[in-house]
Amino acid sequence: MDDTTDRLDPPFAADEGTMLASWLDFHRKTLALKTAGLTGEQLKRRPVSPSTLTLLGLVRHLAEVEHYWYQVVLLGGEPTYLYGTAEDPDFDFNGVADADPAEAFATWRQQIRLAEQAVGDLPLETVGKRLRRDDEVTLRWIQVHMIEEYARHNGHADLLREALDGVTGE
Repeated sequence: MDDTTDRLDPPFAADEGTMLASWLDFHRKTLALKTAGLTGEQLKRRPVSPSTLTLLGLVRHLAEVEHYWYQVVLLGGEPTYLYGTAEDPDFDFNGVADADPAEAFATWRQQIRLAEQAVGDLPLETVGKRLRRDDEVTLRWIQVHMIEEYARHNGHADLLREALDGVTGE
């Protein structure tokens, strides 16, 4: 995945699986665009007080989210944290001061690759199990939720980036 140069607009007409995957890809690459060209210090900075959000925290959080929904819920993998802990489940956001941006981006990209492999050609009706609530969810629901998750956090990323260096855009 080339994060910044191959972001394509989703198709106006396609089957549902292609449409969902295209929108998710678009939003993943939007986050990459929002973080491109910044220093590690800028990625860790909390520019919008009183919020503690950082761009690096968003990247780490979305790596966690990718892992949870595709590896744990969809594939039934072991429920583990990439960054969080039992004591601080939000360490993906809270632990950026000493975080390595290169590692976080590599982990995020790896989780995206694993998610894309997990989805493969699975039917959207494929069922996974949400552990915390013991709910069954379909791949369709997961894809829609992930689009929503990225869209919401890309809105945060817009504000954070503008506050850091004035860069705006979609």
